[in-house]
Amino acid sequence: MSIALTDFARTRLFPRDGRRTAIQDCTPDAFIERLNAAPPLRVLDGYAPFCKLHVHANWTTTRCSMIAITEANRHLLRSAYEARSREELPVLVRWFEGIEPPVAQYLIPILYDRAQLAREGTAIDADWGVVGCLYTLDPEEIPMVPITQLRNALGVAEGGSGVALDRAAYLRSVAFWEQHANWR
Repeated sequence: MSIALTDFARTRLFPRDGRRTAIQDCTPDAFIERLNAAPPLRVLDGYAPFCKLHVHANWTTTRCSMIAITEANRHLLRSAYEARSREELPVLVRWFEGIEPPVAQYLIPILYDRAQLAREGTAIDADWGVVGCLYTLDPEEIPMVPITQLRNALGVAEGGSGVALDRAAYLRSVAFWEQHANWR
């Protein structure tokens, strides 16, 4: 099995501006080399048959991507309408500012198979392509944010995968993300 880094993931996981929420202490090439050389601790099924998540012990200083919302930090939440790319519609997002999360114990790359990536207009020279990565304390998947589930249901033309909305998964996601937020 071979793994490639998609351009979409490259710009989000390894942005040129050096933001602290990116993968730290690792180049994109070294990241992919590591994924291809080191077997994952676990392989989790994703939200669709074309999606897998590979659980790896964190070999970097990358920090957890989300934090629990508490009364002590709620005042640090911010929100804005943003798009992940020029082609996508802006959606409402929220995040913490001024918080230092712990270093993640696990990096969990999100992989799509070559056929799905081709349907989305992305050609790769590998069996699987990285489309994202979770940075976590536990070797478990973080629920996909509700807006990503909705975007996926809208289809490829709107930046999604074309997978229909799963109401139960959506409600589990809302319950989780009501209590957690990403940080910047």
